[in-house]
Amino acid sequence: MNLNFGLNLTQEQKLIMTQKMQLSVKLLQMSTFELKDYIEKEIQENPILDAKDVEIDHHNNEKDKLDYRNIIKSFEFDNYSHGSYERKDNDDISPFNFISEKKSLKEYLIEQVRDLSEKDYVRTICNYIIENIDGRGYLILSNVELQNELSISKELADYCIKKVQSLEPDGIAARNLKECLKIQLKKINMEDENLISIIDNYLELIADNNYSIIAKKLNIDVKKAQEYGDMIKRLDPKPSRGFYTGEDVNYILPDAYIRKIDKEYYIIMNDDIMPKLTINSTYKNIIMKEDKEAADYVKDKLDSAVFLIKSIQHRKSTIYRVLEKILELQRDYFDYGNDYLKPMTLKEVAESLDMHESTISRAIRDKYIYTSRGTIKIKNLFTTGICTFSNGENVSVTIIKNYIRDIINGEDKKKPLSDQAICNLINEKGMNISRRTVAKYREELEIKSSKGRKRF
Repeated sequence: MNLNFGLNLTQEQKLIMTQKMQLSVKLLQMSTFELKDYIEKEIQENPILDAKDVEIDHHNNEKDKLDYRNIIKSFEFDNYSHGSYERKDNDDISPFNFISEKKSLKEYLIEQVRDLSEKDYVRTICNYIIENIDGRGYLILSNVELQNELSISKELADYCIKKVQSLEPDGIAARNLKECLKIQLKKINMEDENLISIIDNYLELIADNNYSIIAKKLNIDVKKAQEYGDMIKRLDPKPSRGFYTGEDVNYILPDAYIRKIDKEYYIIMNDDIMPKLTINSTYKNIIMKEDKEAADYVKDKLDSAVFLIKSIQHRKSTIYRVLEKILELQRDYFDYGNDYLKPMTLKEVAESLDMHESTISRAIRDKYIYTSRGTIKIKNLFTTGICTFSNGENVSVTIIKNYIRDIINGEDKKKPLSDQAICNLINEKGMNISRRTVAKYREELEIKSSKGRKRF
């Protein structure tokens, strides 16, 4: 065996991302909410960082005051019609003003059990049953499991389960969808034999509006089968709906506001929710001292703080540049609405800004803007063009979907339009689209086929 030991010189290119580069990329793709949490964590861990709440400078010149007043005046919260709140400088704001009581489903049920005219042990068993109700309002225990876990008789387990099922909301503590629907029917005294049969055997046909088969199976006319279907659809498959189930709402914090003032659009970055980061001057003299270990520690923390501040500023400027380009390309959308949304791709924006597509993708990830049309996810403004008008102009996917939805909303439900008929109507508007494309976007809109939309 010959072993060849030698040195070989090779040359290759590798992209090595430093920790700082990785942090910069990470900050860029963070949502505003995530960035806020990250900054607060860094403030706690890095003593070099100081944070100050953003304050409005009241010592600007008269021109600045006037511009600021016009901008604030343009912030009309049209979507909130329940009254307005005017803050005065001497108002004390308590966090308790923003806390509303959240009554959970379980609390609501336990309150009802407390009012039952039952013995204490029955109420105790009912409370145990309530603790085993999931987020949908369904009971995750069988009668046998309840018997075994509490060492009670079958009769007592059945009795207590039915007691909980008699509570509000209707359908609570069912073991499955069929039982949930039948409990609701019983409470409104609608235990029709055909209704029960449909729930037990033909729920899938109800979902597809396939009433002709149901009518044939039950020996009734199609219109009567449809009436049964409508009645079942009015029942609630999720009894917990409307109650707090322990899942907190994730609030959307827009990264920027886009406002039209005197026929011009302005991008106002949402800096108010972020603390203003500065360097704590207390530690700067430590670097000059002879204690090398302390000096190295402070220098490391100082470098980290400075880079964080620069990265946050870079994130802000990148998002601003992307929004500027979007405003330029989608001016008609901001002026006139969804029907004027033009095809726009990441590649197109990246090339015009001399950036990489991945940078644009990170810059718009989970980012929102507040406009006169509400809060919009920036990513939703990017859409491809799938067909052309006779003049060669591309049409965005969003516009095509809006056409499909409008056509279906206006159709005769007794004779719903086929995908080919919808395709023909859209093509009559001068757009080139296929039947398969119509079917694809109809399904993405979660609209049923013509057979599933038919009404008798």
